[in-house]
Amino acid sequence: MSGGDIATRFQAAIRRHWVMYFVEGIVLLVLGALAIVVPQIATFAATIFLGWLLFISGVVGLVSTFWMHQAPGFGWSLASAILGLLAGAVLILWPTGGVVSLTLVMIAFFIVEGIATMFFAAEHRNQLSGRWGWMLVSGIIDLILAAIILTGLPGSAAWAIGLLLGVNLVFGGAALISMALAARAA
Repeated sequence: MSGGDIATRFQAAIRRHWVMYFVEGIVLLVLGALAIVVPQIATFAATIFLGWLLFISGVVGLVSTFWMHQAPGFGWSLASAILGLLAGAVLILWPTGGVVSLTLVMIAFFIVEGIATMFFAAEHRNQLSGRWGWMLVSGIIDLILAAIILTGLPGSAAWAIGLLLGVNLVFGGAALISMALAARAA
């Protein structure tokens, strides 16, 4: 199958299911708007959801570790499963502490991502002509976000994750709606 065949099939699938993309986009847009309006609730919901994901992964890890106890790496697998259980339990039972921890991880991510993006922009300024400036601005914005959240701690921990999640959902929903409407028109 050639690249052209794949592209044609992909476009046909999007046209055939444009309504589902549209509905998904609206749902994401509404959820994102809610997260932006009440970021504290979205932050705690995301923390508790992550807690349950880790807890369930720990349970599954324990079951599979003991089921395959003869396999190499039993001790490491057991440690990983217990870590998932404990981390999940902490996030579920004490979400406030989890929110602060996750916010600190997010700050570290923005700092590293911002610096890396700025270096990437600097290395590509000759190849990307005028567009490298947008990458530089993106890196600077990452550093500004990190500084805003860091200087606002511990209060910013209550809203930062929820607000950023909401913004992400709004943009993702808008992109899906746009894609669906373009597919319908085609």
